[in-house]
Amino acid sequence: MSWEPRPVPAVTPETAPYWEAAAEGRLLLRRCDDCELTFYYPRARCPDCLGDDVDWIEADGTGTVYAYTETMTVGAWPEDELPLVLAYVELAEGPRMLTALQGCDADSIEIGTPVEVTFVPTASDDVSIPVFEPTGD
Repeated sequence: MSWEPRPVPAVTPETAPYWEAAAEGRLLLRRCDDCELTFYYPRARCPDCLGDDVDWIEADGTGTVYAYTETMTVGAWPEDELPLVLAYVELAEGPRMLTALQGCDADSIEIGTPVEVTFVPTASDDVSIPVFEPTGD
């Protein structure tokens, strides 16, 4: 069973710029102008100070593996794409992002492995999913 293109995540007015940028190959984060926190996932208020003076910034798309696991089963996930390596990636801008790693297996990953973002298309041309790949550095 193949899962291409992937299903489309729920896009809300609050997250639409994030998904549109991903479809263009850009990773966006939110940054609070009040307390200067850069955060992920996209939301209208800062999770630290609850301020609503937040802007979109473009991330450089690099980071390191903060934590990871390999899963052999995922409900409704195509078996030919398993095992799946899931990871928290600490982005260069500071936030940690839960994501999938591709182009590798769990045996080749360590905490601190450098990674960069890539984007997987979905059934909608307006939405792509950010995932990460090891850079080989």
